[in-house]
Amino acid sequence: MSKNLLIVESPSKARTIKQYLGNDFQVLASMGHIRDLPEKEFGIDINKNFQPRYITIKGKAKIIQQLKKAAQEAQKVYLAPDPDREGEAIAWHIATTIKIPPERLHRVLFNEITKSGVEYGIHHPRPIDFSLVNAQQARRVLDRIVGYQVSPFLWRTLYRGLSAGRVQSVAVRIICEREAEIENFVPQEFWGIDALLKTAVGETFTAHCVAFDGKKLQIPNQEAAQIHLANLQSAAYSVSNVLDKEISKSPAPPFTTSTLQQEATRRFKFSPERTMRIAQQLYEGVNIDGKAVGLITYMRTDSVRIATEAINGIRDYIRTNFGQNYLPGTPRHFKTKKKNVQDAHEGIRPTHFNYPPASVAPYLTPEQKKIYILIWNRFTACQMAAAVYKQRTIEVTADRYLLRAIGNELLFDGYLRAWRGESQPGDDEKDLAEGKNQLPAMIKTGDHLDLIELQPEQKFTEPPPRFTEGTLIKELDNLGIGRPSTYATIVSTILARKYVERKQGYLYPSELGKIVNKILITGMPEIFNVAFTAQMEEALDEIANNHKEWQRVVGDFYQPFSQALNKMESQRTELKTGLQKKTDEVCERCGAPLVVKWSKNGQFLACSAFPKCNYTRSLNTPETTSASTKTCPQCGSPMVLKEGRFGRFWACSNYPNCKTTESWTLEIPCPEPDCDGQIVEKRTKRGKKFYACNNFPQCQFAIWNEPVARNCSNCGYSLLERRTKRDGSVVLTCPHCHAEFEEE
Repeated sequence: MSKNLLIVESPSKARTIKQYLGNDFQVLASMGHIRDLPEKEFGIDINKNFQPRYITIKGKAKIIQQLKKAAQEAQKVYLAPDPDREGEAIAWHIATTIKIPPERLHRVLFNEITKSGVEYGIHHPRPIDFSLVNAQQARRVLDRIVGYQVSPFLWRTLYRGLSAGRVQSVAVRIICEREAEIENFVPQEFWGIDALLKTAVGETFTAHCVAFDGKKLQIPNQEAAQIHLANLQSAAYSVSNVLDKEISKSPAPPFTTSTLQQEATRRFKFSPERTMRIAQQLYEGVNIDGKAVGLITYMRTDSVRIATEAINGIRDYIRTNFGQNYLPGTPRHFKTKKKNVQDAHEGIRPTHFNYPPASVAPYLTPEQKKIYILIWNRFTACQMAAAVYKQRTIEVTADRYLLRAIGNELLFDGYLRAWRGESQPGDDEKDLAEGKNQLPAMIKTGDHLDLIELQPEQKFTEPPPRFTEGTLIKELDNLGIGRPSTYATIVSTILARKYVERKQGYLYPSELGKIVNKILITGMPEIFNVAFTAQMEEALDEIANNHKEWQRVVGDFYQPFSQALNKMESQRTELKTGLQKKTDEVCERCGAPLVVKWSKNGQFLACSAFPKCNYTRSLNTPETTSASTKTCPQCGSPMVLKEGRFGRFWACSNYPNCKTTESWTLEIPCPEPDCDGQIVEKRTKRGKKFYACNNFPQCQFAIWNEPVARNCSNCGYSLLERRTKRDGSVVLTCPHCHAEFEEE
């Protein structure tokens, strides 16, 4: 029988840790949280100082019984969920549920799942940190208050099923405001002029016109450009200055959660959620030669701090693999410039320096390999010498004009040797790329130059770019909204709720997102704004640092929140009416104007005389189908196309006298053998669109993506589906053999 019990969250983490602890330890997994607030109830007693009511999560009873039994038989119980606030809360819930006596209870932290990391954690136990527990509890209570009290308001204003989030709604607001900025942007014309010049020995280079009469040159339109071109065409060109200097570029610090997610999104188009899932696998352990090895340190961190032993380890690796000249004289230490950094863990780095990417590549999945290489290269580079460039600046005088040319030549690649690795397209360092503008070698001040040609270019100012998932996280991080453990959830939540859409890698607010954002910032501008949300994050940090009491923080939030909610509720009718868009169409039953309303299936047209008249129809499918197109098989009246809860369908226009309906098909035969059905468009109970055979349930064919009537050239299947990839490209795939084709 094992003397000690150690409890972690996941089985993979348990397997990795078990091999380091020996037979004295039994290692079990709680499978994440075992208690939480109830799903279908508020679960917070406002009148009892915001006391939360926790219940056992469905399906966790068997796990709890196993943990209780093992804890009763063990001399000591070690709780080792992840080393962050959520992990601390999990440890507290486990301790409370299985009722471990305090004298036998130990909380341990593993910043890395290695032998030394696990042994260090076991030998340095501590009690559960209730400041961290309370910070997490406060976040959970705040989010529950907002979600369960604002969401019903959205239901009454738009339709049931919508939800609001304390932080997610602010992220949607940021995206909506960026979109409005882009839509309202007015481009401003401006011109630039380059001159292609030749030296006396025949070397050519391009210089940009930067000044006129000692002031910055600004060319607003073509007429002004023509005047400057005429002056420059007749001017005499000579070199007024040649400046050579060495510049160095230092490496970036190791990854934090935010910067890792940004880089993985930029380089691999990985969603933040996907990046964190892969990083979690690398942290918990990968099977290498039959042994589970944790390859990286804990991946939820806002710190760039590095342990001394890690610095020594990577410096030895650099010296051996790159040479002494790639090693700076002293180790690099990094400090973050942001305030309110938790600094609970190191920056993200490899745990073993005898496991370079090439040696472990056969044991990693393709996506694990990408993230591991990224982390390895970034950490290696951060302890290497700076890259050194020779920068040459040539200034040219042309009568009253000053032109300038700048060129960079890489003298020593330094940290770029590791950071660029196999292939690093799009690196920021390439802004200093050598050869971008090859400047003459044999040139000196006073040399005469010949003008070969002038190169005018019309340009326009551009609006700010839309956010990608990575740049949104960067914005949230800079604004102090969210924390390392919440970034990925924020992005995935607003996408899942369909408040935001991903198109060709960029985030666009959906019409639903815009309307929900309008409701929230109109009704509760003091709650759903960046400054207030950032202040709440600071308050949560104060709780974690034991500087504030969590119920007091929640109470300080709830008072203005409750007042704002009551004010918004009093304006609900006016607000709801203001959201309805008037149209030029009239109701065919009573003649009243039609307005655009919202339902869980999207926008639709409704009679403005409601509730006296309950006429509605689909916004995108007018009821104008003639008898020559479709007639009712029962009474011969024209049939009209309608939009129902589960998709489009044909209905008799003689309703309610005739209630005949038929499925609306896409005129695509079902591809299943021995089936004479047609493909129809349907919706799930949650409103998600899919395509299925109208012979259901006899035929079970169904796909999520839009069907295309085209045979698969690989297996002969008579239908393909149109699928949009993460990078925005559209391909056709076969649902039978999964072959992929370009769309014709």
